[in-house]
Amino acid sequence: MRRYSAFAIAREALRHHTGWKPAWAKAEPKKRYDVIIVGGGGHGLATAYWLGKNHGITNVAVVEKGWLGGGNTGRNTTIIRSNYLQDPSAALYEKSRSLYETMSQDLNYNVMFSPRGVLMLAQTEHEVRGYKRTAHANALQGIKTRFISPREVKKICPIMNIDGPRYPVLGGLWQERAGTARHDAVAWGYARACSDMGMDIIEQCEVTAVRRDETGKVAGIDTTRGSIDCGKLGIVVAGNSGRLADMAGFRLPVESVPLQALVSEPIKPCMDIVVMANTVHGYMSQSDKGEMVIGGGTDGYNAYTQRGSFQHIEETVRALVETFPMISRLKMLRQWGGIVDMTGDRSPILSKTPVENCFINCGWGTGGFKATPGSGWAMAELMAKGHAPLTDAFGLERFREGRFIDESVAAGVAH
Repeated sequence: MRRYSAFAIAREALRHHTGWKPAWAKAEPKKRYDVIIVGGGGHGLATAYWLGKNHGITNVAVVEKGWLGGGNTGRNTTIIRSNYLQDPSAALYEKSRSLYETMSQDLNYNVMFSPRGVLMLAQTEHEVRGYKRTAHANALQGIKTRFISPREVKKICPIMNIDGPRYPVLGGLWQERAGTARHDAVAWGYARACSDMGMDIIEQCEVTAVRRDETGKVAGIDTTRGSIDCGKLGIVVAGNSGRLADMAGFRLPVESVPLQALVSEPIKPCMDIVVMANTVHGYMSQSDKGEMVIGGGTDGYNAYTQRGSFQHIEETVRALVETFPMISRLKMLRQWGGIVDMTGDRSPILSKTPVENCFINCGWGTGGFKATPGSGWAMAELMAKGHAPLTDAFGLERFREGRFIDESVAAGVAH
């Protein structure tokens, strides 16, 4: 574990920070690994970390086609919550939320987890009924949430206009121990921990083919940096899941769409919680630097571009201005997009595949960041043991059997 004294920090400042060691080693591919994880984002790195931490499997390579954390992990709005209606979803996301609370200590790396609370606004009578139902379900699941009145909403978030003519605030679903974390730090912390365990993190290494042996089992991958053999393969590549599945020889029930967000110019602290407004499909929080972090729903078309459309930004901000009038005077500082893979029931896939020793982790839709540590925990157990209780409901076979986990219908939103 790395610990630096005040003297060491001062010394590095005097020599222009030239003495710091890289957080993780730059590795060259070996000929063979016990496990290869394709995807160097949060979910892939978390899977590798828990393979080593929980199951003692350290002959592992994490292969990333670009730079570490350069996909959806670095392109999201960092919301963390677990107040889902369906029992399998609530169990998985609550596991993840609890792991976030101790992540900085576990990794000896400050991921800046902030349990500031997440408030989901009820702006129609339908949402009031739905959120009260969720609050009752969460009580049975052992998850602490509650439905609060408009007066309590205003007290928690004074800058909010609760009397809007089109979208009045009728209450909200409040999870006090939800919040945010620093997305880059999550990836960097996991990467450093994996590297310290002897795992190889191989960046700028795009997969071009998935190889199988004569019995149909996974044998390895071909990449832009050569062929690599493996015993087991984990595909954890978010919006590119369909492409990798096609290389492996099976089809996924997912579609990829752009999801974008933006931040405003920085302003003084005015909002210390996260607010989600699902009726208008907009959500907002304030970063440590003072920027208002704003996001909305996915674009209405399939694409692989990490950009998105200006029209969607305009629609999201226009809808939020009524509830937060002060943001109408702010300038947009920057905008970005990510590629999310959406399943038909808007719930993830954590599963074995038709190809033996090949596993898939995908379909997180617009809410994958909050699941990062829990997803990695469950995926690692599935790959190591062939079975994991947290993944039972999220197998590929549910689409054939009609066992949907329809959170989009249950919650009115797929986050």
